[in-house]
Amino acid sequence: MSLLAQFQEMTQQVAEAISAALQIETEIVDDQMTIIAGTGIYKKRINSQEEFGQVHAGYLYGRVITTKQPYFIEDARSDPQYDPSVLEGVTEELAELCSPIQYKGNVIGVIGLIAFTEAQRHRLIHNRLAYLTFLQRMTELLTGKIAEQEAWAEWKKTFLQLETLIESIHEGIIAIDERGVITTCNATAEQLIQKKKQELIGAPLQSIWHNSPMLAVLTSGTGYAEQEENYHLDGHDMHLIVTARPIRVHDRVAGVVASFRRMVDMRRLAYILTNEHKNLYFSEIMGKSRALELVIKQAEQVARGTSNILITGESGTGKGMLAAAIHSASSRRSGPFIIVNCGAIPEALLESELFGYDAGAFTGAKREGKAGKFELADGGTIFLDEIGDLPLHLQVKLLHVLQTKQVERVGSNTLRPVDIRVISATNKNLEEMVRDKEFREDLYFRLNVIPLHMPALRERAEDIPLLLDYFLAKYRQILNHAVLDFTPEVKAILCQYHWPGNVRELENAIEYAVNMETTPYIGLESIPARIRQHQSISAIANPAESELPLRERLHRHERQILLSLLHQYGHSLEAKRRIAAKLEIGLATLYRKLEAHKLLSDEKVF
Repeated sequence: MSLLAQFQEMTQQVAEAISAALQIETEIVDDQMTIIAGTGIYKKRINSQEEFGQVHAGYLYGRVITTKQPYFIEDARSDPQYDPSVLEGVTEELAELCSPIQYKGNVIGVIGLIAFTEAQRHRLIHNRLAYLTFLQRMTELLTGKIAEQEAWAEWKKTFLQLETLIESIHEGIIAIDERGVITTCNATAEQLIQKKKQELIGAPLQSIWHNSPMLAVLTSGTGYAEQEENYHLDGHDMHLIVTARPIRVHDRVAGVVASFRRMVDMRRLAYILTNEHKNLYFSEIMGKSRALELVIKQAEQVARGTSNILITGESGTGKGMLAAAIHSASSRRSGPFIIVNCGAIPEALLESELFGYDAGAFTGAKREGKAGKFELADGGTIFLDEIGDLPLHLQVKLLHVLQTKQVERVGSNTLRPVDIRVISATNKNLEEMVRDKEFREDLYFRLNVIPLHMPALRERAEDIPLLLDYFLAKYRQILNHAVLDFTPEVKAILCQYHWPGNVRELENAIEYAVNMETTPYIGLESIPARIRQHQSISAIANPAESELPLRERLHRHERQILLSLLHQYGHSLEAKRRIAAKLEIGLATLYRKLEAHKLLSDEKVF
């Protein structure tokens, strides 16, 4: 579509204005020889073609377009280069004065004044210079209007692009003019402020964000970045991170634009970027014992709520795994899971780590202050491990957080709201500590809303074989070691061991064994010395074997000899021949003894 065709209505108005002023018919064609506007007979021919639609046919309008010059035809009926109709003898026009319509250096069309009567022809001849000047002024008017319309369309396009860009930003955007009145905001700003756009635009910023630093930018001309700001509006608290920049027009501050987001979202993003915590689910807690299944069932039930949970159990039982699984199964799973080991952080640093601090709170404090673990956990879960090691003076502050859901940083009087769930864990007897005045009773009851107990590994001994196989497969892959299994002797020792360090000790023992073993089967010499020594002491301290008949005692010792030789030589046919030769017995006798001791079935497993 030609440019004139895009502004056809306006072009028609120009044609009618010319005709009304000069009392002569007017025709306007575009650069494709299409009639765009006209009066009289030309109005009926709008959108039809002139000169066969060919610019280079050699006729009048084509010459005007190609030469960019005006033309005057004094006797149209006798000029064969005026129009194709002249050759056919049907030309009605007597004379014509036409001028190119130029825009941005190009001819976009032609305006023609056409005489159909002798009186009109006479006026054209005698006033052609004045009429030509008039036509040129009208073309300038027309192109000026086109330029305005194009500029408006371009501005509207830019405005829509900017509006789309602003709406696509995940941060809130708000702008004010020099009077402090809101002029622009996006959908995210509506959501965060909890007011509709029509309520915000035109409202003074002071009525939305009381004493906002944005207003100071209007007078200072200096913006700011990533500043923490708190506002309260219609019962709604806004804890925001705001960046504001002045809008300058000719070195004058004409307004301020700010981007902002919720502090909780910033912390969640920081947590995702800096924390390597992986979601953990109940199905990943290994074990089939009734004791473990019972506590997992309880945990699954309470995960849906928001009540505080206290997990008790010996060290190494998996209290942290249970806490992580509860978080992953809760409605807070998309929020952060912040782990704090109360016993691992020096007491002098624990308060600032938990509750954060403001600028200048103590020597060495960061200039901008620092959010504590409770603030970082906003919208999620905080896991306080080894809660029994929390000093008494911090227990008071923790109690305040649990009661008010607000945090007061070190060196600050400002209370910051936090939306958190607290899961704590301990291997100590908190009830006994309460009796001994080592732990606050009121805090204990606040933490112990839902008690869960992780059983010791010795209380779920049936899970030990499953854990042995799981950790063997895990470290076989991690260490790229071709260990296939445990020898029956070692497996029996590991299953009978009392595991005072619980699952953590068992995992460490398997990792140690996989590192130390050089054969496909983990033997006695590859397991940790403390487990071997414990086994030896247990054997000495156990008088039961001395009460056994000689036949049974010989049977046990024979099994141990066979296990040791199988571990030394292996389970292949050639290895069995060597074992038989070592024992000075026949191969068939060896097979009978292996079968009697059920060692051939173990071989099939290998």
